[in-house]
Amino acid sequence: MNKAELSNTIAERTGVTRAQAESMIETFVAVVTEELKQGNEVTIASFGTFLSRVRASRMGVNPRHPEQRIQVPEIRVAKFKTGKGLKEALKAATIIPSAQTAVANQAASASHV
Repeated sequence: MNKAELSNTIAERTGVTRAQAESMIETFVAVVTEELKQGNEVTIASFGTFLSRVRASRMGVNPRHPEQRIQVPEIRVAKFKTGKGLKEALKAATIIPSAQTAVANQAASASHV
């Protein structure tokens, strides 16, 4: 689901316009981004927690010259920790194979016939 599909779904379920729903999404993203930039966490009960962590600097390999080692600087990265409600909902959901997997399985079956 992309942003347009999400805003359409929110608009349908809440009775607001698509533009209002899109504005809500943009506001949500802006608020979460600002909080994470400040090093804060954003927790939505039963859904999860958005947080930022600093990934320590480390030695890496230059992809153009694999024999050359380079220093990768520390960087702040976004993380998401799943909440209990979301975890339970996902466990209870039936697993639906992706379209790619289904096509691959059909092709494999056809080659064995």
